[in-house]
Amino acid sequence: MPRRPLLTERDVLRARRDGATSLDAAGALVTPAARDAAVRHGIALTGDRAGTGAGAMRRGSIAAPKGEPVPTPTVPGTSPGSAMRVAIGADHGGVAMKDALLAFLRERGATVQDVGTFGADAVDYPDFAIAVARAVSDGGADVGIMVDGAGIGSCMAANKVAGVRAAMCHDVTTASNAREHNNANVLTLGGTLIGARLALEIARTFLDTPFAGGRHAKRVDKIDALDRARHAPDRARHAPDRARHAPDRARHAPDMARHAPDTARRVPSR
Repeated sequence: MPRRPLLTERDVLRARRDGATSLDAAGALVTPAARDAAVRHGIALTGDRAGTGAGAMRRGSIAAPKGEPVPTPTVPGTSPGSAMRVAIGADHGGVAMKDALLAFLRERGATVQDVGTFGADAVDYPDFAIAVARAVSDGGADVGIMVDGAGIGSCMAANKVAGVRAAMCHDVTTASNAREHNNANVLTLGGTLIGARLALEIARTFLDTPFAGGRHAKRVDKIDALDRARHAPDRARHAPDRARHAPDRARHAPDMARHAPDTARRVPSR
């Protein structure tokens, strides 16, 4: 079987220097860096089977299979016409990038909850990653964005919060995949590893790419089931206490029933 040719970022940059506006990617294995470069420089990757040329990547979604409708970009918790609610945070290494993302989000009309940090003093990234994750988990935000030096530690911390599916994305391809296949609801970024322009493209792709559902839904359900399994030992551990106190509750039930009318009478009406 012949090997597929590799199309790299260097090929895209060479095409740009030559004044080209498109690059033949038919049959080629296109690297993520090449896709990002194509987006940055407005070069279309023609014949790219993944459907992620410059135009497609700006929209932030992989082309739907032939015959299937392209889904409208949505984020869990939002409805058509409603303002997206975004929780955003950073440690001291990500403040500058957070500020750039804040401006971008507000320009889009998003309702933004900034959990900090706000200065250059050293802080611990888990504190802010957890604050972003809890805002999403509690329903105060539709999605979250967290920036630290590499984006890895914050992703680990955020994923400890039940109901959060955090993804550390380093290019628009991983951002699109995180949303389309994994229904990620928190994006983490490495503020010292990528530039502001790429960070904005990643955020745009993450926010605009819809979850594909279908075969991916049952896989995401299995991820969410891990949260339930993780909390099951706590419920099991407290079961003996509940069983031990059950007789007391049963013994006091008649008293509570007898006093219920008095309690209702004392509660002021609203």
